[in-house]
Amino acid sequence: MRFPFASMLLLCLFTTLVAPAAEVKSLTIAVIPKGTTHEFWKAINAGAVKAERELTAAGTPVKIIWKGPLKEDDRTQQIDVVQGFTAKGVSGIVLAPLDAQALAAPVAQATAAGIPVVVIDSALNSDQQVSFVATNNRAGGKLAGERLLALLAGAAADRKKVILLRYQAGSASTEEREAGFLDALKDHPEIELLSSDQHAGATRESALTASQNLLSRFHGKVAGVFTPNESSTVGMMLALKEAGLSGPVKDGVKHVGFDASSALIDGLKSGAIHGLVVQDPFQMGYLGVTTLVAHLTGKKVEKQTDTPVQLVTLENLAEPAIAALLAPPLADYLGEKK
Repeated sequence: MRFPFASMLLLCLFTTLVAPAAEVKSLTIAVIPKGTTHEFWKAINAGAVKAERELTAAGTPVKIIWKGPLKEDDRTQQIDVVQGFTAKGVSGIVLAPLDAQALAAPVAQATAAGIPVVVIDSALNSDQQVSFVATNNRAGGKLAGERLLALLAGAAADRKKVILLRYQAGSASTEEREAGFLDALKDHPEIELLSSDQHAGATRESALTASQNLLSRFHGKVAGVFTPNESSTVGMMLALKEAGLSGPVKDGVKHVGFDASSALIDGLKSGAIHGLVVQDPFQMGYLGVTTLVAHLTGKKVEKQTDTPVQLVTLENLAEPAIAALLAPPLADYLGEKK
């Protein structure tokens, strides 16, 4: 039986209209922070969830899996997490490597298995990653150094002695901040660096102990301090308070730190801290995921994206842009308050 051409055309059109649309493949993205306790990482998590929701709503289904070591000095656990997600065959990995060298091999293994990796926050000694999304940490450290120099500008010659309390060896992001801080001091021979070889360690508790030891060792000499991350800054702030050395700029030891948390903002308000160089971890988490998904969907991505830093002081704390940076909408994405 022969069908008229028009009937065949209608039949083909009907078949096309009722055929099920091809299902868009869901992407599973593992987001692996250095640790899971500090507020900085919660903001990274919230930014990643925002990206997940927006991409899914726009027609690219994305599922975020958030998993990392509890403490930021547990290299073995972070390596295990990367290797575990590689074995599971996730679509891609967003990684904040807690050690620039130790995580290079696991990233190479993931890449060899066809799982692309976007590195965020801290550099990796590798060329295997698809992209690197992070703060210009050296510039941030230099900004902190310039702030401390300004605070000490009018001090007497014997009140220009400072301490750099480092974070921990192998952390590329904080090592860059520390180098930037030292860069700022190079052309200022009037500044005496009392100590720059001590490390705070991965927790507030270890940072407190290291700070106490330094303040005891240089009792009565310290005029200024720089600490390069949230936990080291909290530890030093507590040690200065305990020693009776914190207070308004004209009275206490000048303390410039890096990153923000509710405790550190309170310290800024009370005069215990005199400057914070603040990143945008919410944006970093968001860009880490969106950059990886762009790559997975065939788009060209930048090899490196810098996220901005901002010096926060008591004077600019109330500015709307600063307030928004310091209070990302964690509750909207994590169901909790900052």
